[in-house]
Amino acid sequence: MADRVTVIGWDGSPPSEPARAALGAATLVAGTRHHLALPYVPANAERIVLGSIDIAARRIAGHRGSAVVLADGDPGFFGVVRALRAPEHGLEIEVLPGVSSVARAFARAGMPWDDARVVVATGRTLRRAVNVCRAYPKVAVLTSPGAGPAELALLLTGVHRTFVICEALGTEREQVTVLTSDKVADHIWRDPNVVLVVGGATPAAAEPAGPGGTTAQRKGGWIAGRDPGFPGPVRGWALPASEYGGDVPVQIRAHQLARLGPRTGDLVWDIGAADGAVAVEAARFGAAVIAVDRDADACDWIRATGRRLGVPLHVVHGTAPQALEDLPEPDVVRLGCADPAVVAACAARRPERIVTAVALRDEAEAVSRALEEGGYDVERQLLQSVELDSEWVERERSVAFALCGTRR
Repeated sequence: MADRVTVIGWDGSPPSEPARAALGAATLVAGTRHHLALPYVPANAERIVLGSIDIAARRIAGHRGSAVVLADGDPGFFGVVRALRAPEHGLEIEVLPGVSSVARAFARAGMPWDDARVVVATGRTLRRAVNVCRAYPKVAVLTSPGAGPAELALLLTGVHRTFVICEALGTEREQVTVLTSDKVADHIWRDPNVVLVVGGATPAAAEPAGPGGTTAQRKGGWIAGRDPGFPGPVRGWALPASEYGGDVPVQIRAHQLARLGPRTGDLVWDIGAADGAVAVEAARFGAAVIAVDRDADACDWIRATGRRLGVPLHVVHGTAPQALEDLPEPDVVRLGCADPAVVAACAARRPERIVTAVALRDEAEAVSRALEEGGYDVERQLLQSVELDSEWVERERSVAFALCGTRR
C-alpha cells in the first residue's frame, strides 16, 4: 500500500505548511479536475481524477510512495474520508481539513449553526431532504446537480421559507443570494452550491429565563442539531388529551404513534386531524407533518397548538379525498375518519403504513377491506382503556378497533 496517504481539504485559501509539505512529497495526487489544476500539485506526480472513490482508493492502495487526496472543505464532513477508511481498502490516512462549505455558508449569512440540521440532497435523497426542511427551522442542504435550490423550492411549494443560496464558496465566483422560497425556482443556480433553508416554528424554550435571557440564549445548546428529546418545556409523548383540548383517549394515540414510527426525513399525513394531537406529536418526533381537516376552527386550533409547542405544521383546510390530490407523497398516514373512499385514496399514494381507529365493528370491517384491496396487510386489535378516579373507581371507559395497514 501507499507509504503515506494524506487527505487535504481545500477551501480556497493557501494551503497550510503541513499541507504544502505533503503535496511536495507526493508521488500520486487524486482530486477533481479543478483540484489537480492547482499550482501546488507537483508536476511530476501521478494524477487521478476522482470519479469513483472506490476505484481511486484501490489505485492508492496499490501505489508505492506518498499519496495525497484533495477534496473541498472538510473531507471528514460528508466527504471522502469515510469511503477511504472503508476496511476493504486498508488505508491509514492523515486528514488536514479546510473550512467546510457549511461553516463558510453560515459565516457568510452571519448565523450560528450549532442548532442546524445538515442534509445531502441527491436524486435519491431529495424528497427526504425537503421533509427535513419542512420539519426544522434551520437546515443546511448540500446540493447536487438535479437536486439544487430550484428543486428544493418547488417541492416546498406552500411552505414559506427563506433561502440563503451560496454559490462557488471560496472562489472568485462566490455569490450569496437571499430569497424567499417562492422566488428561488425563477433563477438558474451554479454548482457547487450550499443552501441554507430558514424559517418555520422555533422550539419553545426548555429552561426558564434568567438574567440575560435563557440559558440556551446565553451559552448555546448542549448538543448539535437539536435536542434528541422533544422541543419545548413538555416532557414525554402521548400526553393527556387535555394538553390538546380534545377527547381522543391517549392510549389510542400512543398505539397509533407507535405503529406510524414517525422520524426525521418522513412526511406524515394526519387526515381528519381534529385536535391535532397526533399531528403535533408526530412533528415532535422530527417528522414533517401535513394535517388536514374540513373544520376551519379545528385548523386554527392545530396551528395554535403547534406554535405553543414549537413545532412547524402544514395545515390544510379541506375535505378528503379531494384535499389530498395536490399534497406531496406521504411516508405514513393516520386517518381520523372511517371513510373507505379516503382509505382507498391514501392507499393509492402507497405510504408504508396507514393507521386508524374506529368505534364500530362494521366500520372497522369496511376500512379493513379497503386496506386489503389497496395492497396492505392489516393488523387488527381491540383496544380498551379504563380511567380511574382518586378512589380507584371507574370514571370513563373507551373501546376502539385499531387498524394498521402495512404496504405489501
